[in-house]
Amino acid sequence: MDSSSSLLQKQQNRTYFMWVVVFFLIISTFIGGLYYCTLKIDYTWRWYRVPQYFFFKDNIAVQSESDGSVTTIETTETGTTIKIAADGGKELAYTFESDDTRVYEGDLVFAGDTLGVYQQWKVGILLQGLWLTLKVSFIAIIFGILLGLFTGLARISSNPAFKWLSITYIELVRGSPLLVQIFIWYFVLGTLINTMLAQYGIHQIPPLWFGVASLATFTGAYVAEIVRSGIQSIHRGQTEASRSLGMTYAQSMYHVILPQAFRRIIPPLAGQFISLIKDSSLLGIIAIRELTKATREVVTTSLQPFELWFVCALLYLILTFSLSMLLQYLEKRTMYS
Repeated sequence: MDSSSSLLQKQQNRTYFMWVVVFFLIISTFIGGLYYCTLKIDYTWRWYRVPQYFFFKDNIAVQSESDGSVTTIETTETGTTIKIAADGGKELAYTFESDDTRVYEGDLVFAGDTLGVYQQWKVGILLQGLWLTLKVSFIAIIFGILLGLFTGLARISSNPAFKWLSITYIELVRGSPLLVQIFIWYFVLGTLINTMLAQYGIHQIPPLWFGVASLATFTGAYVAEIVRSGIQSIHRGQTEASRSLGMTYAQSMYHVILPQAFRRIIPPLAGQFISLIKDSSLLGIIAIRELTKATREVVTTSLQPFELWFVCALLYLILTFSLSMLLQYLEKRTMYS
């Protein structure tokens, strides 16, 4: 008996190892085929140029604030100090961490002239786009959860006004493409709202918030159906038992039904939120420089489509995978709590 089980275990291990080898062969073949195709089209990989789109050193010019003449230029280990005798007898001092000066002692300078240049680290366009994608997605997820929760509860309500309004909202949103909804939010609702605000002298709403609103309303409709199905998956006996103990409908829903439903809706919510992060790439059409639009701008200027689109895909993968791991952790916590 032991020998037969040991033989079976060895066969399973050999089979498992064989399919692992098959997996790596497929991945290697794909990468090799892609590289071969780039050779055929005479494409030169320039991965060394990618880091500058995350962080780069920018030249910052130190400019004179007024007309005058350079009196002294002092250079030390920490930087350079340039003193200018401005018109009116006032002395101005400019200190910067560099010895790259563009003037000499005794030179006449005017307002706006460059006195020196120093370098400073700045965040690149890809990292800016990644941060904006994360910011927009996070805000849209929060509002989408709130909107979906209340809409899902209204969907199963006995009140016909709440129920029919929720059904109308869900069907309208789920029945039209997100791209069309973004256009409606930005070009129609955005134009109307900002025009009214301008008439009353109120500051206009930036395009970012119309993009967030479109993503939140789109996500809220799907979250509402997820919440509804999660609540209805709980047996009616749970509600009846809690009501028999003297709980109100709201107390029964908050203390008994929703905690159980939450455990069941985490997996579909994870899929919906991952889709939201990827759908945020559509906001580039309304001049929001999220990750995809930032990548497109860099590709246009650098002519490096292969490297940059691979990097863009990898950044989206990092965001979605991190969110997936977080929701799996929450699912395990709620499962064993």
